[in-house]
Amino acid sequence: MSKIALITGITGQDGAYLSEYLIKKGYIVHGMKRRSSLFNTERIDHLYQDPHRENRNLILHYGDLTDSMNITRIIQEVQPDEIYNLAAMSHVKVSFDMPEYTANADGVGTLRILEAVRLLDLTKKTRIYQASTSELYGLVQEIPQKETTPFYPRSPYAVAKLYAYWITVNYREAYGMHASNGILFNHESPLRGETFVTRKITRAVSRIVLGMQEKTYLGNLSAQRDWGHAKDYIRAMHLILQQDTPSDYVIATGITTSVRDFIKKAFEEVGVEVEFKGEGVDEKGFISSIDTSKFGERVGQEYLESFQKRIGTEAVNVDPAYFRPTEVELLIGDPTKSKTVLGWEPKYDLPALVKDMMQSDVELMKKDAFLKDGGYRTMNYFE
Repeated sequence: MSKIALITGITGQDGAYLSEYLIKKGYIVHGMKRRSSLFNTERIDHLYQDPHRENRNLILHYGDLTDSMNITRIIQEVQPDEIYNLAAMSHVKVSFDMPEYTANADGVGTLRILEAVRLLDLTKKTRIYQASTSELYGLVQEIPQKETTPFYPRSPYAVAKLYAYWITVNYREAYGMHASNGILFNHESPLRGETFVTRKITRAVSRIVLGMQEKTYLGNLSAQRDWGHAKDYIRAMHLILQQDTPSDYVIATGITTSVRDFIKKAFEEVGVEVEFKGEGVDEKGFISSIDTSKFGERVGQEYLESFQKRIGTEAVNVDPAYFRPTEVELLIGDPTKSKTVLGWEPKYDLPALVKDMMQSDVELMKKDAFLKDGGYRTMNYFE
Protein backbone atom coordinates (compact mmCIF):
# COMPACT_ATOMS: atom_id res chain seq x y z
CA MET A 1 0.00 0.00 0.00
CA SER A 2 1.29 3.44 -0.95
CA LYS A 3 1.62 6.05 1.75
CA ILE A 4 -0.69 9.03 1.38
CA ALA A 5 0.65 12.55 1.92
CA LEU A 6 -1.30 15.79 2.07
CA ILE A 7 0.69 18.94 1.24
CA THR A 8 -0.71 22.40 1.90
CA GLY A 9 0.90 25.06 -0.24
CA ILE A 10 1.68 22.49 -2.92
CA THR A 11 2.04 25.12 -5.65
CA GLY A 12 4.91 26.87 -3.83
CA GLN A 13 8.63 26.20 -4.15
CA ASP A 14 8.82 23.65 -1.33
CA GLY A 15 5.50 22.04 -2.20
CA ALA A 16 6.60 21.45 -5.78
CA TYR A 17 9.95 19.88 -4.87
CA LEU A 18 8.41 17.81 -2.06
CA SER A 19 5.62 16.52 -4.32
CA GLU A 20 8.11 15.29 -6.90
CA TYR A 21 10.31 13.77 -4.19
CA LEU A 22 7.45 11.87 -2.53
CA ILE A 23 5.97 10.63 -5.80
CA LYS A 24 9.35 9.15 -6.71
CA LYS A 25 9.25 7.34 -3.36
CA GLY A 26 5.91 5.77 -4.25
CA TYR A 27 3.58 8.10 -2.34
CA ILE A 28 0.14 9.20 -3.45
CA VAL A 29 0.25 12.97 -3.01
CA HIS A 30 -2.76 15.16 -2.33
CA GLY A 31 -2.21 18.89 -2.58
CA MET A 32 -4.22 21.81 -1.27
CA LYS A 33 -4.24 24.99 -3.33
CA ARG A 34 -6.16 28.24 -3.07
CA ARG A 35 -8.78 29.06 -5.69
CA SER A 36 -7.64 31.72 -8.14
CA SER A 37 -8.93 33.09 -11.43
CA LEU A 38 -5.42 32.53 -12.81
CA PHE A 39 -3.55 29.27 -13.16
CA ASN A 40 -0.85 29.12 -10.50
CA THR A 41 0.31 25.53 -10.90
CA GLU A 42 3.39 26.14 -13.06
CA ARG A 43 5.76 24.56 -10.55
CA ILE A 44 3.87 21.25 -10.55
CA ASP A 45 2.54 21.15 -14.11
CA HIS A 46 5.07 18.45 -15.02
CA LEU A 47 3.48 16.23 -12.36
CA TYR A 48 -0.12 16.90 -13.40
CA GLN A 49 -2.37 13.95 -14.27
CA ASP A 50 -5.79 14.07 -15.92
CA PRO A 51 -8.53 13.74 -13.26
CA HIS A 52 -10.22 11.07 -15.41
CA ARG A 53 -7.20 8.81 -15.12
CA GLU A 54 -7.38 5.96 -12.64
CA ASN A 55 -4.68 5.35 -10.02
CA ARG A 56 -3.39 8.91 -10.04
CA ASN A 57 -0.51 9.78 -7.70
CA LEU A 58 -1.17 13.54 -7.66
CA ILE A 59 -4.59 14.88 -6.68
CA LEU A 60 -5.37 18.55 -6.05
CA HIS A 61 -8.01 20.04 -3.75
CA TYR A 62 -9.20 23.62 -3.40
CA GLY A 63 -8.56 24.77 0.13
CA ASP A 64 -7.47 27.60 2.39
CA LEU A 65 -5.90 27.63 5.84
CA THR A 66 -8.39 30.28 6.93
CA ASP A 67 -11.35 27.88 6.42
CA SER A 68 -11.55 25.26 9.18
CA MET A 69 -14.51 23.34 7.70
CA ASN A 70 -12.73 23.08 4.36
CA ILE A 71 -9.54 21.81 5.99
CA THR A 72 -11.44 19.26 8.06
CA ARG A 73 -13.34 17.97 5.02
CA ILE A 74 -10.15 17.53 2.97
CA ILE A 75 -8.35 15.67 5.77
CA GLN A 76 -11.39 13.45 6.29
CA GLU A 77 -11.54 12.59 2.58
CA VAL A 78 -7.81 12.03 2.14
CA GLN A 79 -7.08 10.15 5.39
CA PRO A 80 -3.38 11.06 5.08
CA ASP A 81 -0.49 9.20 6.67
CA GLU A 82 1.54 12.41 6.58
CA ILE A 83 0.58 16.08 6.45
CA TYR A 84 3.14 18.68 5.40
CA ASN A 85 1.83 22.14 6.29
CA LEU A 86 3.84 24.36 3.95
CA ALA A 87 1.13 26.92 3.13
CA ALA A 88 1.62 30.42 4.51
CA MET A 89 1.62 34.11 3.75
CA SER A 90 5.38 33.82 3.63
CA HIS A 91 6.68 37.25 2.62
CA VAL A 92 8.14 38.95 5.70
CA LYS A 93 7.93 42.52 4.37
CA VAL A 94 4.33 42.07 3.18
CA SER A 95 3.31 40.67 6.58
CA PHE A 96 3.71 44.19 7.99
CA ASP A 97 1.03 45.32 5.51
CA MET A 98 -1.24 42.30 6.11
CA PRO A 99 -0.74 41.40 9.79
CA GLU A 100 -4.26 40.11 10.48
CA TYR A 101 -4.38 37.83 7.45
CA THR A 102 -0.86 36.59 8.22
CA ALA A 103 -1.90 35.69 11.78
CA ASN A 104 -5.03 33.95 10.56
CA ALA A 105 -3.34 31.86 7.86
CA ASP A 106 0.10 31.22 9.34
CA GLY A 107 -0.82 30.96 13.02
CA VAL A 108 -4.42 29.86 13.43
CA GLY A 109 -4.23 27.91 10.16
CA THR A 110 -1.84 25.48 11.82
CA LEU A 111 -4.24 25.09 14.75
CA ARG A 112 -7.04 24.24 12.31
CA ILE A 113 -5.00 21.35 10.88
CA LEU A 114 -4.03 19.99 14.29
CA GLU A 115 -7.58 20.24 15.60
CA ALA A 116 -9.00 18.56 12.49
CA VAL A 117 -6.65 15.61 12.95
CA ARG A 118 -7.67 15.37 16.60
CA LEU A 119 -11.42 15.62 15.99
CA LEU A 120 -11.27 13.07 13.16
CA ASP A 121 -9.52 10.60 15.49
CA LEU A 122 -6.44 10.43 13.27
CA THR A 123 -3.88 11.18 15.98
CA LYS A 124 -2.42 7.66 15.82
CA LYS A 125 -2.44 7.44 12.02
CA THR A 126 -1.42 10.90 10.77
CA ARG A 127 2.01 12.46 11.25
CA ILE A 128 2.26 16.24 10.90
CA TYR A 129 5.15 18.39 9.71
CA GLN A 130 4.88 22.09 10.51
CA ALA A 131 7.00 24.40 8.38
CA SER A 132 8.63 26.67 10.92
CA THR A 133 11.18 29.37 10.16
CA SER A 134 14.48 30.90 11.22
CA GLU A 135 12.63 34.23 11.40
CA LEU A 136 11.54 33.05 14.87
CA TYR A 137 15.00 33.99 16.12
CA GLY A 138 14.69 37.57 14.87
CA LEU A 139 16.77 39.67 17.22
CA VAL A 140 19.12 36.77 17.80
CA GLN A 141 19.93 35.79 21.36
CA GLU A 142 22.67 33.31 20.45
CA ILE A 143 25.04 32.66 17.54
CA PRO A 144 24.59 30.23 15.88
CA GLN A 145 20.92 29.49 16.48
CA LYS A 146 19.88 26.00 17.51
CA GLU A 147 16.77 24.24 18.80
CA THR A 148 17.23 25.60 22.34
CA THR A 149 17.96 29.22 21.34
CA PRO A 150 15.29 31.62 22.69
CA PHE A 151 12.96 33.10 20.07
CA TYR A 152 12.61 36.85 19.48
CA PRO A 153 10.37 37.37 16.41
CA ARG A 154 10.62 40.71 14.60
CA SER A 155 7.70 40.68 12.13
CA PRO A 156 3.99 39.76 12.01
CA TYR A 157 5.04 36.75 9.92
CA ALA A 158 7.48 35.54 12.56
CA VAL A 159 5.02 36.15 15.42
CA ALA A 160 2.34 34.12 13.59
CA LYS A 161 4.86 31.34 13.01
CA LEU A 162 5.75 31.47 16.70
CA TYR A 163 2.15 30.61 17.58
CA ALA A 164 2.19 27.83 14.99
CA TYR A 165 5.42 26.44 16.46
CA TRP A 166 4.14 26.33 20.04
CA ILE A 167 0.64 25.05 19.20
CA THR A 168 2.33 22.18 17.35
CA VAL A 169 4.42 21.41 20.45
CA ASN A 170 1.31 21.72 22.64
CA TYR A 171 -0.77 19.25 20.59
CA ARG A 172 2.16 16.85 20.51
CA GLU A 173 2.41 16.90 24.31
CA ALA A 174 -1.31 17.14 25.10
CA TYR A 175 -2.65 14.51 22.68
CA GLY A 176 0.36 12.33 21.88
CA MET A 177 0.37 13.43 18.25
CA HIS A 178 3.33 12.81 15.96
CA ALA A 179 3.73 16.52 15.20
CA SER A 180 7.11 18.11 14.52
CA ASN A 181 8.51 21.51 13.60
CA GLY A 182 11.21 21.99 11.00
CA ILE A 183 12.92 25.31 11.76
CA LEU A 184 14.15 25.90 8.25
CA PHE A 185 16.65 28.62 7.54
CA ASN A 186 16.47 30.41 4.18
CA HIS A 187 16.25 27.95 1.33
CA GLU A 188 16.22 29.02 -2.30
CA SER A 189 16.08 27.60 -5.83
CA PRO A 190 15.14 28.47 -9.41
CA LEU A 191 11.52 27.99 -8.25
CA ARG A 192 11.76 30.67 -5.56
CA GLY A 193 9.12 33.40 -5.76
CA GLU A 194 10.21 36.44 -7.75
CA THR A 195 9.74 38.89 -4.85
CA PHE A 196 12.12 37.06 -2.49
CA VAL A 197 15.52 38.70 -2.35
CA THR A 198 17.67 35.89 -3.78
CA ARG A 199 15.39 35.35 -6.78
CA LYS A 200 14.99 39.08 -7.22
CA ILE A 201 18.79 39.28 -7.43
CA THR A 202 19.31 36.41 -9.89
CA ARG A 203 16.49 37.63 -12.14
CA ALA A 204 17.82 41.19 -12.07
CA VAL A 205 21.43 40.17 -12.75
CA SER A 206 20.26 38.05 -15.68
CA ARG A 207 18.25 40.93 -17.13
CA ILE A 208 21.11 43.38 -16.60
CA VAL A 209 23.69 41.29 -18.46
CA LEU A 210 21.18 40.68 -21.27
CA GLY A 211 20.51 44.41 -21.61
CA MET A 212 16.88 44.17 -20.50
CA GLN A 213 17.32 46.22 -17.31
CA GLU A 214 19.69 48.98 -16.19
CA LYS A 215 19.92 48.31 -12.45
CA THR A 216 18.17 46.73 -9.49
CA TYR A 217 16.97 48.30 -6.24
CA LEU A 218 17.29 46.40 -2.95
CA GLY A 219 16.94 47.02 0.78
CA ASN A 220 19.41 46.17 3.55
CA LEU A 221 22.55 44.94 1.78
CA SER A 222 24.26 44.07 5.07
CA ALA A 223 21.60 41.61 6.27
CA GLN A 224 23.14 38.15 6.65
CA ARG A 225 21.34 34.88 6.01
CA ASP A 226 22.06 31.15 6.10
CA TRP A 227 21.10 30.16 2.55
CA GLY A 228 20.62 26.59 1.35
CA HIS A 229 18.94 24.82 -1.56
CA ALA A 230 15.25 23.91 -1.27
CA LYS A 231 15.96 20.47 -2.75
CA ASP A 232 18.08 19.66 0.30
CA TYR A 233 15.54 21.03 2.75
CA ILE A 234 12.55 19.03 1.50
CA ARG A 235 14.59 15.86 2.09
CA ALA A 236 14.90 16.96 5.72
CA MET A 237 11.13 17.47 5.97
CA HIS A 238 10.54 13.88 4.91
CA LEU A 239 13.20 12.53 7.26
CA ILE A 240 11.59 14.33 10.21
CA LEU A 241 8.32 12.43 9.73
CA GLN A 242 10.11 9.08 9.41
CA GLN A 243 11.45 9.28 12.98
CA ASP A 244 9.85 7.12 15.67
CA THR A 245 9.67 10.06 18.06
CA PRO A 246 8.42 13.50 17.00
CA SER A 247 10.69 16.45 17.71
CA ASP A 248 11.81 19.85 16.42
CA TYR A 249 14.84 20.38 14.20
CA VAL A 250 16.95 23.25 12.87
CA ILE A 251 17.64 22.74 9.17
CA ALA A 252 20.51 24.97 8.03
CA THR A 253 23.94 25.00 6.39
CA GLY A 254 25.76 26.68 9.29
CA ILE A 255 27.21 29.32 6.94
CA THR A 256 25.99 32.91 6.71
CA THR A 257 26.34 35.32 3.77
CA SER A 258 25.33 38.96 3.36
CA VAL A 259 22.90 40.15 0.70
CA ARG A 260 25.78 42.19 -0.71
CA ASP A 261 27.96 39.10 -1.12
CA PHE A 262 25.08 37.14 -2.68
CA ILE A 263 24.82 39.89 -5.30
CA LYS A 264 28.56 39.66 -5.98
CA LYS A 265 28.37 35.88 -6.36
CA ALA A 266 25.43 36.15 -8.77
CA PHE A 267 27.35 38.57 -11.00
CA GLU A 268 30.55 36.49 -10.70
CA GLU A 269 28.65 33.46 -11.96
CA VAL A 270 28.31 35.21 -15.33
CA GLY A 271 31.82 36.67 -15.32
CA VAL A 272 31.06 40.16 -14.00
CA GLU A 273 32.77 41.85 -11.05
CA VAL A 274 30.78 44.38 -9.02
CA GLU A 275 32.35 46.89 -6.63
CA PHE A 276 30.30 48.53 -3.87
CA LYS A 277 30.88 52.13 -2.78
CA GLY A 278 29.19 54.31 -0.19
CA GLU A 279 27.24 53.43 2.93
CA GLY A 280 23.61 53.00 3.98
CA VAL A 281 21.03 54.35 1.54
CA ASP A 282 23.86 55.88 -0.53
CA GLU A 283 25.61 52.57 -1.17
CA LYS A 284 25.80 51.58 -4.83
CA GLY A 285 27.18 48.66 -6.81
CA PHE A 286 29.26 49.45 -9.91
CA ILE A 287 30.29 47.10 -12.71
CA SER A 288 34.08 47.09 -12.44
CA SER A 289 35.32 44.37 -14.81
CA ILE A 290 34.27 41.50 -17.07
CA ASP A 291 35.75 38.05 -17.55
CA THR A 292 35.03 37.95 -21.29
CA SER A 293 35.53 34.20 -21.62
CA LYS A 294 33.18 33.36 -18.73
CA PHE A 295 30.63 35.95 -19.84
CA GLY A 296 30.58 34.53 -23.35
CA GLU A 297 30.16 31.00 -22.04
CA ARG A 298 27.45 31.76 -19.45
CA VAL A 299 25.52 34.56 -21.19
CA GLY A 300 26.44 34.49 -24.87
CA GLN A 301 29.16 36.03 -27.00
CA GLU A 302 26.58 38.11 -28.88
CA TYR A 303 25.88 40.15 -25.73
CA LEU A 304 29.52 40.82 -24.79
CA GLU A 305 30.43 43.80 -26.96
CA SER A 306 27.44 45.85 -25.86
CA PHE A 307 27.78 44.90 -22.21
CA GLN A 308 31.40 46.06 -22.12
CA LYS A 309 30.00 49.60 -22.34
CA ARG A 310 28.61 49.05 -18.85
CA ILE A 311 31.98 49.05 -17.09
CA GLY A 312 31.97 51.80 -14.48
CA THR A 313 28.17 52.19 -14.46
CA GLU A 314 25.72 51.53 -11.61
CA ALA A 315 24.01 48.15 -11.38
CA VAL A 316 22.74 48.12 -7.78
CA ASN A 317 21.04 50.85 -5.73
CA VAL A 318 19.48 50.89 -2.27
CA ASP A 319 15.81 51.84 -1.88
CA PRO A 320 14.65 52.54 1.71
CA ALA A 321 11.15 51.39 0.68
CA TYR A 322 12.47 47.84 1.03
CA PHE A 323 13.64 48.30 4.61
CA ARG A 324 11.60 46.45 7.25
CA PRO A 325 10.23 48.37 10.25
CA THR A 326 12.18 45.93 12.44
CA GLU A 327 15.13 44.27 10.72
CA VAL A 328 16.64 40.84 11.26
CA GLU A 329 20.36 41.42 10.79
CA LEU A 330 21.94 37.98 11.22
CA LEU A 331 20.74 34.40 10.93
CA ILE A 332 23.00 31.36 11.03
CA GLY A 333 21.79 27.92 12.04
CA ASP A 334 23.43 25.07 13.92
CA PRO A 335 22.35 21.86 12.09
CA THR A 336 24.07 19.48 14.54
CA LYS A 337 20.83 17.80 15.66
CA SER A 338 19.48 17.31 12.13
CA LYS A 339 22.80 15.83 11.02
CA THR A 340 23.23 13.47 13.98
CA VAL A 341 19.60 12.37 14.50
CA LEU A 342 18.23 12.53 10.97
CA GLY A 343 21.47 11.76 9.16
CA TRP A 344 20.78 14.78 6.94
CA GLU A 345 23.53 16.46 4.96
CA PRO A 346 23.04 19.20 2.35
CA LYS A 347 24.25 18.34 -1.14
CA TYR A 348 24.39 21.96 -2.35
CA ASP A 349 26.75 24.65 -1.08
CA LEU A 350 26.15 28.35 -1.78
CA PRO A 351 28.17 28.51 -5.05
CA ALA A 352 26.20 25.53 -6.39
CA LEU A 353 22.93 27.19 -5.38
CA VAL A 354 23.85 30.47 -7.07
CA LYS A 355 24.98 28.62 -10.20
CA ASP A 356 21.69 26.71 -10.38
CA MET A 357 19.62 29.88 -9.99
CA MET A 358 21.67 31.97 -12.40
CA GLN A 359 21.75 29.33 -15.15
CA SER A 360 18.00 28.98 -14.89
CA ASP A 361 17.25 32.71 -14.87
CA VAL A 362 19.60 33.60 -17.74
CA GLU A 363 17.81 31.06 -19.93
CA LEU A 364 14.41 32.18 -18.64
CA MET A 365 15.13 35.84 -19.39
CA LYS A 366 16.40 34.97 -22.86
CA LYS A 367 13.16 33.13 -23.52
CA ASP A 368 11.18 36.07 -22.14
CA ALA A 369 12.98 38.47 -24.48
CA PHE A 370 12.45 36.14 -27.43
CA LEU A 371 8.70 35.85 -26.80
CA LYS A 372 8.25 39.60 -26.41
CA ASP A 373 10.34 40.78 -29.34
CA GLY A 374 10.09 37.93 -31.80
CA GLY A 375 13.82 37.42 -31.45
CA TYR A 376 16.60 37.70 -28.92
CA ARG A 377 17.42 41.18 -27.69
CA THR A 378 20.96 42.32 -28.29
CA MET A 379 21.45 44.96 -25.65
CA ASN A 380 18.54 47.15 -26.85
CA TYR A 381 18.66 49.10 -23.61
CA PHE A 382 22.07 50.54 -24.36
CA GLU A 383 21.99 50.97 -28.13
